[in-house]
Amino acid sequence: MDTENQTGVSEFLLSGFSEDPELQPLLFVLFLSMYLVSVLGNLLIILTVTSDSRLHTPMYYFLSHLSFSDICVNSSVVPKVLVNIQTASRAITYAGCITQMFFSSAFVCLDNLLLSVMAYDRFVAICHPLHYTIMMNKPLCGLLVLVSWIASVLVCLLHSLMVLRLSFCRHTEIAHFFCELTEVLKSACSDALSNYVTLYSAVGLLAVVPLFGIIFSYSKIISSTLKMSSVEGRYKAFSTCGSHLTVICLFYGTGLGVYLSSAFSSSSSMETVASVIYSVVIPMLNPFIYSLRNRDMKGALRKLFSRSFFSL
Repeated sequence: MDTENQTGVSEFLLSGFSEDPELQPLLFVLFLSMYLVSVLGNLLIILTVTSDSRLHTPMYYFLSHLSFSDICVNSSVVPKVLVNIQTASRAITYAGCITQMFFSSAFVCLDNLLLSVMAYDRFVAICHPLHYTIMMNKPLCGLLVLVSWIASVLVCLLHSLMVLRLSFCRHTEIAHFFCELTEVLKSACSDALSNYVTLYSAVGLLAVVPLFGIIFSYSKIISSTLKMSSVEGRYKAFSTCGSHLTVICLFYGTGLGVYLSSAFSSSSSMETVASVIYSVVIPMLNPFIYSLRNRDMKGALRKLFSRSFFSL
């Protein structure tokens, strides 16, 4: 049985941001600029971490994976937005929608798990400094990243396969600028109760539980930092966590906003704004947050730029 007969629809219509023709060039330039800045910035972070031996530590190892995940989050959403703006079309094929939903969800989930792993890394570094190299050894770091990847892919693959079982009416419009999972479920004509149960169970397991882990880690970090007698030691401890904590607040604030607004509000405007922030803006800001507030990263960037300049 073909896809159209199973679902009753061969394509969806995305509501986008605005149908005003005068705003389309502005939206195109805005999203293209953010996309290019995000991709180039995160690629620069990955290149810097891999090229400087001083950054071959667990914290920067996790950061390089976070940067790669941010590139993938952006690349799963923004290119289709740009194409639709440029062609004045709001359509996305059924297969394209399911694919976009899977990849965008998987890499957002990966971002979430990597942020919790990075919080654990900072907890060990500050609260157990003498045992840091033993506790955060290379095999463990690799295992933590591998588990994060596998959990993200499997959970989002399950969601995607469950969506394939749903029926959709013809001329279905998704009230979003991309195929976000909750909005796709809202558009289904068949009963999606099992999908919602699975979704919120996954959110509890892969979002709420890591969030409590992050809160626990930082409560211990703050407690240990306040017990330090050296002011310089306190400053160094807080400076190493400041960038990570900023990203966590932005990510969880907007991410939880999306799911709370989808669960308790029929208005999609706030959900759309929150989705733009966590899927486009935060991946763009991460390279600036982690480089401008980090002395080691700034030094490595200067070294990389000077080496590239003199090699020309």
